[in-house]
Amino acid sequence: MTLSYSHAHQQGSGTTEVVAVLVAITDHIARVLTVDQGKLLPNGPLMPLHRSLQAGVRQWVEEQTQQPLGYLEQLYTFVDTNRRNVDGHALVYVSYLGLVQETQMQALQSQALWQDWYDYFPWENHLDGMPSIIMDFIIPMLLEWASSAKDSVARQRRRQRIGLCWGLSEEFLTDSEFIETEPVGDKADESREWIAEHVLLRYEMLYEAGLIPEAPNYPPNYQTVKLPSDWSQRIGIPMYYDHRRVIATAISRLRAKIEYRPLIFGLMPDVFTLSQLQQSVEALSGIRLHKQNFRRLLESQNLVMETGESSSAQRGRPAKLYRFRHDIELQSLLMDSKLPKRK
Repeated sequence: MTLSYSHAHQQGSGTTEVVAVLVAITDHIARVLTVDQGKLLPNGPLMPLHRSLQAGVRQWVEEQTQQPLGYLEQLYTFVDTNRRNVDGHALVYVSYLGLVQETQMQALQSQALWQDWYDYFPWENHLDGMPSIIMDFIIPMLLEWASSAKDSVARQRRRQRIGLCWGLSEEFLTDSEFIETEPVGDKADESREWIAEHVLLRYEMLYEAGLIPEAPNYPPNYQTVKLPSDWSQRIGIPMYYDHRRVIATAISRLRAKIEYRPLIFGLMPDVFTLSQLQQSVEALSGIRLHKQNFRRLLESQNLVMETGESSSAQRGRPAKLYRFRHDIELQSLLMDSKLPKRK
């Protein structure tokens, strides 16, 4: 089943659409702004009256959501061969990533809806450890997909890709007996490092294997491994067109860039505690960070400064409040820095 249909924008002669991924952190949850009951991102055709691509995306976002925009950068451009204009030309998507502070969020139009981005990508949330869906269902299905390749070289390449995308050891992937008989959960401790920014690679692999509803070959017809009857609910909320792929691209970009650029501060309120800052970084990365390493990094890079005030905590001691240092060159400061290691 391919999720695509004609929605509010009538089919016209244009060939370019702009799509916006707006990200906010609310209650330490990374969220994206959607329309059409969570099935679409804010989007619209590029019109002659738009002076630039950014002007187009800003107009459509404000018209469809009434959400003001702050930081905005071009994300990704691709051709949607499944959609055509009246002249038969494929549509080009130009996507943008925008960051919104919690204090900027205002009343939205009724069609706009903030969604936890892990509702679309449940396998990406490792805050409480590896999600069971990965080892119980996704990996067995992907190994079945790898085994269905036409020759041994293609099968080996698929298995290598699975290992790189999902952090699985070479021995794990070549254990043919396991593929047929052993439960995957018993092998979880053999995985190599999970690379958080490989979001788009993992999504596109699931698409290629036919494991998500947006894929034209969904559901796959494998002989030895069957999808659960409620698989469409387990694998995350599907979206129309390629909009879930656009979100995957945005998450990949953000997870990669927060390692060397201070984009996280575009999502923070004016003042915050260090715990709030760490929880916000964790919400984006999907992994827990080592508290002392995180604070040591902040101190060594001189990124924040105390306000002299404390939060009014209901339990325990009030925590010191900090603000971002605006008087330093953050780009050069973070260029060689990495996120602290997880616990």
